[in-house]
Amino acid sequence: MRDYYEQRAPEYDEWYEGTGVFAARERPGWEADREALIRVLGALPPARTLDVACGTGYLTRHLRGDVTGLDQSESMVAIARERMPEARFLVADALPLPFADGEFDRVFTGHFYGHLQPAERERFLAEARRVAGELVVVDSARRADVPAQRMDERVLNDGSRHEVFKRWFVAEELAEELGDGEVLHAGPWFVVVRSPG
Repeated sequence: MRDYYEQRAPEYDEWYEGTGVFAARERPGWEADREALIRVLGALPPARTLDVACGTGYLTRHLRGDVTGLDQSESMVAIARERMPEARFLVADALPLPFADGEFDRVFTGHFYGHLQPAERERFLAEARRVAGELVVVDSARRADVPAQRMDERVLNDGSRHEVFKRWFVAEELAEELGDGEVLHAGPWFVVVRSPG
């Protein structure tokens, strides 16, 4: 998966923007749901936030407060640094998180949790709770045309094919999985859940 995201960095935002290979895809309500997601993130109270698997910073830039982004891809982090020069970005793995206990108020993650296998999920939740008092997870909403999980083939603009593990969520089920979670958004494409650390 590391190689996939490193290769995908220059085209990653096309997924959010509906450009490139995504321009021809039928995604009814996508733009409205993306804008609703951005409003939800912008409404979160300012906090010392760690964005795990921040990617290009596409969602990170909407978080208020003192923001630190972490991603395993140097190319993703380079784009995020250019997009948000005032924030701190690190190239590192998420498991374990390279931070002290309680170093942040909030751990945020967008479209990372849904790629984790069961043992990795457990480890990530323990790490998130170790470094922050709150966890906010953004991920993909379950729709009628996708199962709860599968190995998903991704094709990049260069034609290369990659298999990644992917889950899709019903917001209330994700809230329960995270433990005492609060649903902040349940749209046709995106879900947002906040959980105490």
